[in-house]
Amino acid sequence: MLYAIIAVDHPNSLSARQQARPAHLARLEALRDEGRLILAGPHPAIDSPDPGEAGFTGSLIVAEFPDLAAAEDWAADDPYHKAGVYSAVSVKPFKQVLP
Repeated sequence: MLYAIIAVDHPNSLSARQQARPAHLARLEALRDEGRLILAGPHPAIDSPDPGEAGFTGSLIVAEFPDLAAAEDWAADDPYHKAGVYSAVSVKPFKQVLP
């Protein structure tokens, strides 16, 4: 089943985000390579695809996991979460309608 991982960043966490980004991307690439990643990306803090020093307010990941517990475990092990980038993480079942 699909699950949405919705994360909210701590204010002023851009530096920690940048440091943890390579490890974060590696995990997402592994999901992609397994055919389980639907989409992933950050929420820019300003209305721009490149927010610069304004940074980001969080992230959204939609991916396939065997069950909710597996999705929650994966989210808890995320490098951004471990580096203190995220102030809150929510994991919810997701039903894709389109495309």
